[in-house]
Amino acid sequence: MGLLDRLSGLLGLRKKEVHVLCLGLDNSGKTTIINKLKPSNAQSQDIVPTIGFSIEKFKSSSLSFTVFDMSGQGRYRNLWEHYYKEGQAIIFVIDSSDRLRMVVAKEELDTLLNHPDIKHRRIPILFFANKMDLRDSVTSVKVSQLLCLENIKDKPWHICASDAIKGEGLQEGVDWLQGFSIITYVLQPKDKNS
Repeated sequence: MGLLDRLSGLLGLRKKEVHVLCLGLDNSGKTTIINKLKPSNAQSQDIVPTIGFSIEKFKSSSLSFTVFDMSGQGRYRNLWEHYYKEGQAIIFVIDSSDRLRMVVAKEELDTLLNHPDIKHRRIPILFFANKMDLRDSVTSVKVSQLLCLENIKDKPWHICASDAIKGEGLQEGVDWLQGFSIITYVLQPKDKNS
């Protein structure tokens, strides 16, 4: 039993559900990441592009996650904003091998960060620099630089290099998100404005 599990047990807290938005351009690996986070007996063998959105649930040791897997295709990105108010955390997935569309990913990230439902909230953002197994991929440090993540000063964020197909780097990200979410959403009272 981990420290946070013991602490939540001592405080009499039960598992808290956290609503997570999974965003990023199409073909970045969002659905594959979410699939790998589910228990092995619930994982799909065939991953198909998400049309609109899908909802997936999985549990960690202390939290129950409801993940909104939002399509990254251009014609569906305007749907993202309809879920911002309910989101308590964001997973933003980047195809680290697609340098041509890195600019588009940055534009979508900037739009997200400046949206009224996100801008004034201290919502945690987990970045997965995905597809690190591909020959043309850039490092997570380079992805961070290309997206200008150092300019995000008002929100906690973390970037992980990942290979969603093998599941590499995913646990690190979930551990960070879980640690942050427990502190913010379970141990602290919820802010009425967030």
